[in-house]
Amino acid sequence: MKIPSAHVERIQQLGYTESEARFLYIVAVFSGYFTMRQFRAFTGSRCGKRPDCFAQKLIEKGHARVCAQLRTAALFHLYSRTVYGQMDKDNLRNRKRHSLEFMRTRLVLLDFILANQEFAYFETEPDKVKFFCNELGISKDCLPAKVYEGATPDQQTIRYFVDKFPLFLAPPFPAIPPVVTFSYVDSGLERPSAFASHLATYGRLFQQLNTFRFLYIAAKETYFFGAEERFRSLVKRPLETDWSNEVLKYFKIRKKWENHEYIIPVTEDLEFLRDGRERFRGNALDSLYQSWCKGELAESELRVQILQQKPGRAIFFETYLINGPCPSVREFADDGDRCMKDTVHSSVQRLVHPAGERSLEEH
Repeated sequence: MKIPSAHVERIQQLGYTESEARFLYIVAVFSGYFTMRQFRAFTGSRCGKRPDCFAQKLIEKGHARVCAQLRTAALFHLYSRTVYGQMDKDNLRNRKRHSLEFMRTRLVLLDFILANQEFAYFETEPDKVKFFCNELGISKDCLPAKVYEGATPDQQTIRYFVDKFPLFLAPPFPAIPPVVTFSYVDSGLERPSAFASHLATYGRLFQQLNTFRFLYIAAKETYFFGAEERFRSLVKRPLETDWSNEVLKYFKIRKKWENHEYIIPVTEDLEFLRDGRERFRGNALDSLYQSWCKGELAESELRVQILQQKPGRAIFFETYLINGPCPSVREFADDGDRCMKDTVHSSVQRLVHPAGERSLEEH
């Protein structure tokens, strides 16, 4: 991970040390939420003056609020526009309030990031779109997207990669070139169908890639149950089916469309044709299509030549177990956070007071 030194320096100008500034950058970009346990893990510090001073600064400067206080544990939300603005990221949605499920997922996600800082992450939506569209030449139509409605129908906004799960380049095995690595973070609160829905959202993008890796991240081994089989049945096996059948289907629909044989357009065919133009584009397949249309190739011979053009796929699936305690539904931080001093807790109580919440929205 390459953290811009200019952004770190600008955060330091707000009164933070270099290590505190680097930690805040990572939190802002990937999570928005954190615990003192995670700060101690990042800085290699123990309970005591260092984490206490950091928490005190965040609270007194109005850069973070405590959004959950159970027993003596605290979950911090970094929300201040001032901090995000120092990184030119004051439009990140991590500043907004979120559900319990979102908070818990982001804590697990942050644990992964902190333990794997060596990866080359795509941090923002523009970074991801640029990589797939500009570098790999994939159409935006194939990217996972969500449409947000505006005040009027013509004010719709399309956002890409809204899940914000870690996306990075890394080798699947030692001495192998890096491949694009997707991920899914299971915090234990999601329904089993959530993973299937996530894979469906990425389906069209997966079709465009010959090689990629998928990482299933969870805080407990029990959460891995059934995940690999779902991935195999929904992604790996369909992508490894007889490629010639798919290409032939595309050729036949394309020929029928170009010959104006559709009296009433069939929606399913038109969607397959649109996807096929992206999946099967290239001079080699286009040449085979032209020869087949002219009657120069029989279907059996066409199949043989199509299979010779088939790109080899390499799809990897792995699980990743988060080390350390996972915050439960009833308690976000581990018992180690008891060491936060009374002075911090008195400030925390002011933060969760309704009047204090309203005043903090201005930052």
